[in-house]
Amino acid sequence: MKSQTCDSQCASFDAPKMSVLIVHLGALGAVVRSTSLLKAIKRKYPSSMITWVTDAPAHVLLQNHPVIDRVLTTKEADLLQLGALQFDVGMVIDKSLKAVGVLRHTQVDQIFGFMANPVTGAIVPATPAAEELWELGLNNQKKFFENKKPETQLMIEALELGPFKRDPYWLPLSESENAELHFRRQSFLTVGKKWVLGFNTGCSTVIAAKKLTVEFHRLMIKSLQSRYPEAQLVLLGGPEDTERNAEIAKGLSVISTATQSGLRDGLISVAACDVVITGDSLGMHMAISQGKQVVAWFGPTCAHEIDLYDRGVSILSKSPCSPCWKRACEKSIMCYDQVSLQEIVHAVESCRTNSLSGGLAFGNSAPKTLSSDLA
Repeated sequence: MKSQTCDSQCASFDAPKMSVLIVHLGALGAVVRSTSLLKAIKRKYPSSMITWVTDAPAHVLLQNHPVIDRVLTTKEADLLQLGALQFDVGMVIDKSLKAVGVLRHTQVDQIFGFMANPVTGAIVPATPAAEELWELGLNNQKKFFENKKPETQLMIEALELGPFKRDPYWLPLSESENAELHFRRQSFLTVGKKWVLGFNTGCSTVIAAKKLTVEFHRLMIKSLQSRYPEAQLVLLGGPEDTERNAEIAKGLSVISTATQSGLRDGLISVAACDVVITGDSLGMHMAISQGKQVVAWFGPTCAHEIDLYDRGVSILSKSPCSPCWKRACEKSIMCYDQVSLQEIVHAVESCRTNSLSGGLAFGNSAPKTLSSDLA
């Protein structure tokens, strides 16, 4: 029976002993990845109240999270709310003036992560612990070739959240979303189909080369359909992928999921799959967050920064200039033109085997990567 009042006499009374502010405005996929910090935050600050400030529409992904007490955006009305609060600890994850500027709207006693020189605007480490992550943003040699740590570990260390325990992403579905997940999965599994293979076909416009061509997707679908007739193939994506998915699906026996129904609906479609093929994008991070087997290919970005938690395979482009992190490229043969279809097929087989066996247990090993000379 519920108590009329919530005070120290209540058996469930748990007053927060400190307040924590997380500022992560960045790309949607990066925000999903940062949910891996939440368990470490709760270990270090067990009786904390957590407020997370992000850019819209990322707030939709974080709403109703079991340990995030308040989600705010950078809209004026939300920043006014932030001005009424004060925090014991602030964690600025983005290396940007905008993220650091959020702190101006509140009071924070101790800052971890990044801050800015108030005169020059240069982003600098808030504490020495963040220097390694900061330097990776300045030195391509270190970022591309010397660093072997996933971003999840670099963030834990930069924010001084204790020993790295390889906590998974934490983006749970609600009760109603879980019900929709089971309904949707059953709708995917039509007569003769036993498992669901999802294709996350797109990416944001920031680095457009993180998506494969329409032609390659069609070739990949035909190859995998002939190899796995018992698999239901499903196209995943957001509003920017609507027309592209229609081109990919033309004349092929695939299911195109809704692309205009919002981020949480897209998350449900990803969760309804057994294996997801994807570039380094929001869809990849969604698949990781839902414990899916993931075949992730990498061209412009760094595979070693992504932890698949022993539930997938990373495939590297054969492009000699990969990774580069360039937002635009004028080469006639792009990195996405140098991804091996054979490697993808082998990776799907590996992921399907892992899925049937319940997947691999978490460990300390790096994500599996297919070598370029795979037979």
